[in-house]
Formats: sequence, structure tokens, C-alpha cells
Amino acid sequence: MNKRILIDLIGVLLIALVVVVGYKLSPLLLPKSDVVIQPDPACDLQRGPCRVVLPAGGSVELAMGTLPIPLVRPFEVRVATEGLTAAKVEVDFAGVDMNMGYNRPRFVDRGNGVHVAEVTLPVCITGQMEWQATVLIEAGGRRIAIPYRFATGSVA
Repeated sequence: MNKRILIDLIGVLLIALVVVVGYKLSPLLLPKSDVVIQPDPACDLQRGPCRVVLPAGGSVELAMGTLPIPLVRPFEVRVATEGLTAAKVEVDFAGVDMNMGYNRPRFVDRGNGVHVAEVTLPVCITGQMEWQATVLIEAGGRRIAIPYRFATGSVA
């Protein structure tokens, strides 16, 4: 009888531990933003860079180094800021209709507001994949998010 209670208690403690760890890591997986800026829906990352003018002044440009955007092959991603001193730049790549796992590469500051990273997007078994690349910038104690949408693969 005591052994059964001990096993139940250990199970409850493990569940509580998972909940606490999940709560503590949630800002990493689901970052909160102070400002969300919608890019021009006509801008197509498969055709070239997309630039957004910030409400407080300055701009942010996202460019994929290889066009069309490849799958399962590394390519460079560049985020350029103008009129804004970014403490940290990230781009979170997420599947719109399918969870493709955590994909937020580390960006390196190249100076003059240019940040670059090497990215590899996984392939989707359906051929075509809708992606959201959310540029996350920490500047002046605020977090700015700019969500871009693009498609990869061929249409069946």
C-alpha cells in the first residue's frame, strides 16, 4: 500500500515539474511582442527582399540569400535595420498549417545594422508548404515582431 502511494506521489511531482518547466520555457517558444507590424501583403520573399517602415521611424528589411527559397539546403537570411539599434535579431520560421519544429537560428551582427544567419528549412511530404517567418527585434527595451508569409515547394 505504501509503495503505491509513493509511486502516485512521484507521478504527481513529475507532472508538476513538466508544467513548471513548460511555463518557464514558454517565452522562448512563444515570444511576446510589444509591437507587431504587418508587412505589405504584396511583398513576396520568393522574388526579393521585403522592407517595412517602422511607426517610430526607421525600417527593417528581410532578404533570403537564395531564390527561390530552397528546402533541405542551407541558405543565408539577412535582416537589415535602418534608424534602429537592435540589441538582438531573430527570425522564427514556423509552418502555417503543419508544425515543423523549432527553427530560430542564431543571427550574427555584421555591423551597420546588418544581421545574418544560415537557415535550413525542412521539406514537407505534401510538396508545397506555407511558412511564416517572424522577424523578432529587441531594441530600446521593446520587442518588435514582423510576420512574413511565403510558400515553398511545388503546387501538385
